[in-house]
Amino acid sequence: MSEQILSEAEYDAITQAAAQWCMRLHEPDCSDAERLAFQRWHDADPLHALEYQAMREIWEVADQLPPTTLAPAPFQGTRRAWQRYGVAAAIALCALPLAAYSGWELGWLPSSYERFEAGDSLRSVTLADGSEVELNLGSSLVYSNYKDQRRVTLKKGEAFFKVSHDSHHPFVVKAANGQVKVTGTQFNVWMYEDQVRVTLLQGSVLVSSNTALPGEGFRLEPGMQARYKGGDYEPRISQTHSNDSSLAWRNGKLVLDNLPLNEALPLINRYLEMPAQVADSRTGQIRVGGIYDTREIKSLLTSLPKVLPVYLTRNRDGNPVINSLPQSPPKS
Repeated sequence: MSEQILSEAEYDAITQAAAQWCMRLHEPDCSDAERLAFQRWHDADPLHALEYQAMREIWEVADQLPPTTLAPAPFQGTRRAWQRYGVAAAIALCALPLAAYSGWELGWLPSSYERFEAGDSLRSVTLADGSEVELNLGSSLVYSNYKDQRRVTLKKGEAFFKVSHDSHHPFVVKAANGQVKVTGTQFNVWMYEDQVRVTLLQGSVLVSSNTALPGEGFRLEPGMQARYKGGDYEPRISQTHSNDSSLAWRNGKLVLDNLPLNEALPLINRYLEMPAQVADSRTGQIRVGGIYDTREIKSLLTSLPKVLPVYLTRNRDGNPVINSLPQSPPKS
C-alpha cells in the first residue's frame, strides 16, 4: 500500500488532534461519550492511530501520563515524522498559553524525539546530539532531548553507546527501574525483563538501580560492571575479567563461559520469542559453555540435549522447559 501523502497543514492538524485527545482522555471528567468519540476518531484512519501512539510515547517518556492501555499502532512513518513530535506535542497543548516554551523551559517536554529499532540484524545509529549507538538484535530505544539532559529509554535488548561529550547536558540511559548517567563515555547496557547489566569501557558513569531512591548512584570506572534487577536497593559492582565477553554481541556472538543454566538462560532468552525455563533448581545448576551465533540461538536450545544431560518439554503456555535426565541409581 502506498504511503498516504498529506500537506504539512493536514499532518499538523492530525498531530494537534492526537495531542488534544491524549490530554482529554486523562482528565477526571472525561465522559463516556467523549471516549467513544475518541475511539471513532482513532479507528477512522491508521494515521490517526499512529499519531496518537506517538503522542502517548512522548508523554510517557516525559513521565507525564500513566502507561497506555491502547494497543500500539504499527509504525510506518519516516524519521522526519518522529522528529517533529516533540515540538508538536508542546505546541498542541492548546489549553496552556506558551505551552511549548514553558514545557521546554521547565524540562517537561523534549525539543526532539527519535525512536530506533533493530530487527534480525545489528544496527548502528547516530543520535541528534552526535552520540553513536550500536543496537543488538531485537533491541529498541527512544531518544529525547530535554533542556537539562539528553535521555535514552532502552525499551528492550542491548545497546553500546559512544556518548558525545557535553558536561552541561548529561546523557541519561533509563533501563528497567534504574538509570546510567554520563557526560561523555563508552559503555554497554544489556537488559532482559527487569535485569540490567552495565559494562564500562571508557570514562566514568553513575549507575542507579532505583531512580526513586535519593542520590545519583554508584560510580563505575573503566573495566567495571554493574548489575541490578527490579527491587534492588543498589547495584552489584564487580571488576570485569580480561576475557570478559559482554561485548561479543557486536561481532554477532554469544559467549557462555561455563555458566549454570539459571545464569545462562537470561542471556539466551534475550534472543528467543518464547523464553525457555528450567524445570527445577537441580537443572538450573547444570553448566553450559561455548560460542554461538546470535542469529542461531534457536538451534542452540534444541541442541542442548546433545551436549548436556537434559531433555526438552513444553509447558501449558508453549514455552520450552529444560529438564535434567534422571540420575542413574548407584550400582550395588
